[in-house]
Amino acid sequence: MARLLVEDIHVRLGTNDILKGITADFRDGEVVALLGRSGSGKSTLLRSIAGLETPIQGRIQIGERKVFDAAAKVNLPPEQRDLGLVFQSYALWPHKTVFENIAYGLKLRHQSKADIEHKVREVLEGVGLTGYGDRLPSQLSGGQQQRVALARALVYSPPLVLLDEPLSNLDAKLREEARVWIRGLIKRLGLTAVFVTHDQVEAMAIADRIMLLDGGRMVQDGTPQQLYTEPHSLFAADFMGVNNTLKGRILERRGNEARLEIGGLSLWGRQQSAPSGNEAATGVIRVEEIALASGPGENRLPAHLASSLYVGGRWEHHFQLAGHPVRASTREALSPGEYTLAIPREHLWIF
Repeated sequence: MARLLVEDIHVRLGTNDILKGITADFRDGEVVALLGRSGSGKSTLLRSIAGLETPIQGRIQIGERKVFDAAAKVNLPPEQRDLGLVFQSYALWPHKTVFENIAYGLKLRHQSKADIEHKVREVLEGVGLTGYGDRLPSQLSGGQQQRVALARALVYSPPLVLLDEPLSNLDAKLREEARVWIRGLIKRLGLTAVFVTHDQVEAMAIADRIMLLDGGRMVQDGTPQQLYTEPHSLFAADFMGVNNTLKGRILERRGNEARLEIGGLSLWGRQQSAPSGNEAATGVIRVEEIALASGPGENRLPAHLASSLYVGGRWEHHFQLAGHPVRASTREALSPGEYTLAIPREHLWIF
């Protein structure tokens, strides 16, 4: 295991500032997801840790070793940083067998033939590929190739493993299975792992902690539960989960609550920022928090059901509420028409 410290990392490619002062602490034995949209800087941060990008400012330390320090002109090459790397493309040698692909890094480290044989067989067993050593990558499924790439990264027991979109090439069913065994394997081996993904479900399933990036900056850092239930910004609230957004203006405030007017109707919600009266604001509520109500009342508003989609085990309904599209879900089918929606004030965040 190894603690990873990243301090004030800035990366510029051409005239574009890709990372704008990232500071983060990755603790021993922790699985951390770098989450964000395309272009947010998450892969650039991973590549900077790996030594594949050179920041213009900042410091990176792995365990007790300083591997990068712009001010001190320290910049260890990737092969000296003692990392395990798993790429999105897997990057397997097509002409080498599974055994040879996994053994390649050990041969570069001049390990004995007996040690190589033992370690490769052991890691193949660990990823569930016992008996596959003589096959070529072309003879494997996508999921099996992904396991080979992970085995190659783990075979020399690196204290830190970096994974760049490791599940993106798998179909939906395999992705679900891979989330379980990848987290289980990393935890069983006691590794520190950092992985890049744009898939929030994947991040929440695998990670102990999520670092949400946007525009080269850290937006929020916390457990999956914290990012989902306690977003610090409109961006974080809207990025996580499946949401409804309601644009309006603040009519009044009471303590940490505010009343939002939308199309002549009003809703109470939790005030996440500090808007003043009559200020434009946006309400965010998760789709799963909206329910059907039997009649009018506080935070109950009339809505017209326009259409419904069956998505397996539940129906997703598309309503119109004061000119805003609103989604809600139920287990039963509904007929188009007029309904009343209950929007719990404690689950409506106002930014």
